[in-house]
Amino acid sequence: MPRWVEHDSDDDAASTSGEDEEELGQAPPQLTAKRKAASLEAGPSSNKKVKLSISLSRAKQECHVCGQKGHCAGFVGSVYQDCPNKPCYLCKQPGHTTMTCPYRIASEHGCTQAASISGDTLLRAVQRRELNGSTSRIPVQAPTQWQVDTAVLRLHSRRCTCLEFHPTRDNIVLSGDKKGQVAIWDHAKVYDRTVYNLNKALTNNLRFLPGSDGMQCCSASSDGTLKSFDIESGCDMELLNLNPDGWIEGKSNERNWRMLYGMDVSWHRNLILAGDSHGIIHAVDPRANKAIVGNYQLHKKGNKVNSVHVNPVDSNLMVTSSNDWTVRLNDVRMLSAAAPDTKGKGVAGVSELACLDHPRLVNAAYFSPQSGSKLMSTCIDNRVRVWDYLHSIDKPCDREIVHSHDFNRYLTPFRAEWDPKDPHERLLVVGRYISEDFGGVALHPIDLLDASTGKQVAQLTDPNLVTICPVNKPHPRQDIIISGSSRSLYAWKPAARDNGGGATSSAASGDTSVLAGSANYVFFDADEAANQKQQKKKGKGKQE
Repeated sequence: MPRWVEHDSDDDAASTSGEDEEELGQAPPQLTAKRKAASLEAGPSSNKKVKLSISLSRAKQECHVCGQKGHCAGFVGSVYQDCPNKPCYLCKQPGHTTMTCPYRIASEHGCTQAASISGDTLLRAVQRRELNGSTSRIPVQAPTQWQVDTAVLRLHSRRCTCLEFHPTRDNIVLSGDKKGQVAIWDHAKVYDRTVYNLNKALTNNLRFLPGSDGMQCCSASSDGTLKSFDIESGCDMELLNLNPDGWIEGKSNERNWRMLYGMDVSWHRNLILAGDSHGIIHAVDPRANKAIVGNYQLHKKGNKVNSVHVNPVDSNLMVTSSNDWTVRLNDVRMLSAAAPDTKGKGVAGVSELACLDHPRLVNAAYFSPQSGSKLMSTCIDNRVRVWDYLHSIDKPCDREIVHSHDFNRYLTPFRAEWDPKDPHERLLVVGRYISEDFGGVALHPIDLLDASTGKQVAQLTDPNLVTICPVNKPHPRQDIIISGSSRSLYAWKPAARDNGGGATSSAASGDTSVLAGSANYVFFDADEAANQKQQKKKGKGKQE
């Protein structure tokens, strides 16, 4: 609504109806001309009163996305409204907005179901014809109602970047953060945690080493170091340092400073494979004293390797994803035959088995956890792509699941993860960027997706967790999902059926008007300094 600021005025020509100007949001042009004429006649020394209108409605009517008037884009309550002149933020296609996007209404829209469950094979077609009916489909074996069971708040000093479960202790999870810390948390005891200042920059990946009984873990950091450390004592040993001279003022810059991102450990070969910010894969033997097996230029120069994954069944296969918009499948045995590419286009030699082009950069690419016969990639074009068979990896993906994860600024990149417990290798876990309205509260759910159909199996929400959860890790043996949101960690467990106050009972059933909190939500605030500050403030308030 416009507000009026009145200077001294007796002039009838300078007054007008307030109602008319409120509807227009500004003074009409005829009135503006009269005011100018009156001011010129009166001269600069006149004390005539003049009414000035100050209106905020014009700013609201102008869209900050396209710059045109008549509409606006932004949050309306707890839901974001798209600009109608731009493509849909979710599916990147024109003609509709995110709120009316068919992929938002049904995530399986446009997906082709896997042949093993859809009846597309010849054998299933004959069976349907003989039985005069459709065959039964095996549903995904996963709970549909989840709730936050325990949480440790402000465990890290910066946002969480990676998670890794202990190979033998079910209640131990490791996490890294943006500052280089590594935390060890017992989610069963909640308060039991240990934090090590291991690296000088982001801890991008954590993997346990073979033959150490779960005591030795390896970290890849943006400071260019690859370290192995003892999870109980925190003693570390440097295995690789890409910047031995450190940061030199005036010489070091983003072009010559090397950082490590994607990393995996081949247990069969006892080999660490780590990708850096220049598209090179470094092979390191943890048993040797800083002995580098080899450096291989597998991606385009100047593009970081976001993920490295060794096939869980055939350790000869390795898949990498990069900022050069590709996912590459390589034979580890033939890496020594691959020579660095001086033209900066990566290696397309003996070791490369397939190169999968994507429309934008790829955050991660992983084999299926049990058979290793499937492949899944997370691209920032809001697509999760699934290949059902590695022998057809050179063909287009079997399905594209449209999902909201196109946001990397100020957040850890979203990565879809396989559920290692699923015997059918169909369940995916991935955080969502676009918020949904749950009873007037804007929440960012964690989605459980069916990789064979594209359907949403469940969405994890809790009113106590209002921040985005880009880092999620399903437990390899139990029905537990650990989520890293900002500086905190949350442990999700299936909600009890007889629990009327389950956190996701309404969300899973589609009713988002009422959302109750977790009934057995146990948390611990690990930031002691912040607690002391709050107590001091409370004490001062009482004294006053």
